[in-house]
Amino acid sequence: MYKKALGCLVLIYLLFSFGFLCVEGVEGNLNSVSAFQLSMPRAIIADQKSSTLGIASIAASGQRVVECDVLEKKLAYDLPEEELEILLRIVEAEAGTEDEDGKLLVANVVLNRMNDEKFPETVSEVVFQRSKGVTQFSPVANGRFWKVEISEETMEAVGRALEGEDISEGALYFAARKYADSNKMKWFDENLTFLFKHGGHEFFK
Repeated sequence: MYKKALGCLVLIYLLFSFGFLCVEGVEGNLNSVSAFQLSMPRAIIADQKSSTLGIASIAASGQRVVECDVLEKKLAYDLPEEELEILLRIVEAEAGTEDEDGKLLVANVVLNRMNDEKFPETVSEVVFQRSKGVTQFSPVANGRFWKVEISEETMEAVGRALEGEDISEGALYFAARKYADSNKMKWFDENLTFLFKHGGHEFFK
C-alpha cells in the first residue's frame, strides 16, 4: 500500500515537471519569434508622395542576411505615372552616357522649367514643347526619346530630383557644344548666362 502511494506521488511529480518544461519551451520559442520579428527590417514602401530608401536581403530560411536603415523621405514633386516616365526617358536620352550627377542635372533643368513662368507647367509639356516649330530637346526631334532603355542610375538620379535635390544653380538650358549646331550655340552664348560645365554638357540660365 505504501509503495503504491509512493509510486503515484512520483508519477504525479514527473507529470508536473514534464508539463512545466513544455510550457517553458513554448515561451522560449515565442520569445525567439518575437525577437526575430523585431530584428526584421521594415517593409520597403513607395508611393507617389514618399520614397523609401534602403535594401534588406532575407534568405529563404527567414534569416536576415543584410541589414540597413530604412529612410523615408517626402517627395518634392508628385508626378503622375505618365509624367514620371517622360521625365525618365528624357533624362536617359539626354544624359545616358553622363554620370549620376549629370543625369540629375538634366532632371533639374526640366523641373526648373516647370517652375518658371516662361515655360509650361508639366513635364510632358516642357519635354514636347515646340518653339517656332523647333523642339526643345533633340532626342524628341530625332525619335531616340522613345527608344531608350531606362537604367537604374537614371532612376536613382530622377528619384533624387523628385526628392528636391537640385545642383543646377537654377539652370534652364543645357547643351553639348561638341554635338550642337554652331548657330544654336551662338544663340546660347549671346543670349544666356553661362553657369558651369558638367561632363559633356554646359548649363545656362
